[in-house]
Amino acid sequence: MPKMKSKSGAKKRFIATGSGQWKRGTKGRRHILTNKSTKRKRHLRSFATVHESDAHHITAMLPNH
Repeated sequence: MPKMKSKSGAKKRFIATGSGQWKRGTKGRRHILTNKSTKRKRHLRSFATVHESDAHHITAMLPNH
């Protein structure tokens, strides 16, 4: 049986934590940044955790991680 491949788009978007959760980037940081305050943009830099109801989808997309 061949090796299972990971989805390359998911590899670029999600990072596994040590406790088995998934981290993701926050939305709203791509464009139209002049209208957003510096504080808001600073907080958008941080990662957010993926909700537990969506985590099984990411685990299926990244079988080797």
